[in-house]
Amino acid sequence: MVDPTPPAGGGGAADGPGAADAGGRGLTVDVEHALTVEFEYATERRARTVADSIRVETDEVPDDRSRASVGCDGRVVAVDVVAADLVALRAGANTWLRLVGVAEDVASAAAERRAGVGSGPSRGDGG
Repeated sequence: MVDPTPPAGGGGAADGPGAADAGGRGLTVDVEHALTVEFEYATERRARTVADSIRVETDEVPDDRSRASVGCDGRVVAVDVVAADLVALRAGANTWLRLVGVAEDVASAAAERRAGVGSGPSRGDGG
């Protein structure tokens, strides 16, 4: 999870109240705003699948004003977003909510496929 408190030590120009290292990417986000969104799933396996699917994106979404972390505890996936301002927080939240939605859709489709539901190829023309 993202810890909005500044790291101990340091002393550089970016260190100070509310400053935090952006996940080891060499960026610093002046943390003013934070959001945690939790998603509960029917099984731990589904929660792990979603969390693992989106966790790989934490270093891939380029943003010098916000950052995110993903955690999984049992059947609950938590996405923490911290940002320098409300606009960046909203943009970050929207990005991560979309990523979770895509991961859920893919996990559901894979589960249906394993169960034999809709196992035929889709032609996309309704027939």
